[in-house]
Amino acid sequence: MDYNAIKYVSDENGNTNEVIIPVELWREIQSEIETTYLLQSEKMMDRLLKAKRRKEGMALDQVRRKHRI
Repeated sequence: MDYNAIKYVSDENGNTNEVIIPVELWREIQSEIETTYLLQSEKMMDRLLKAKRRKEGMALDQVRRKHRI
């Protein structure tokens, strides 16, 4: 990820108050937030770990393409 692509937006006083980031980075951040939320539950943590160990299934990128996410 090219972190140099992040743009900072300032108001008329020079205070940075907004950020524009590439959508790929936004998706990474959202994914990490969701994972953190899910890991707060022991039951969900177990489910995620079991899913991670599975050998069959579809990669996240494939699911996103299939469902146009």
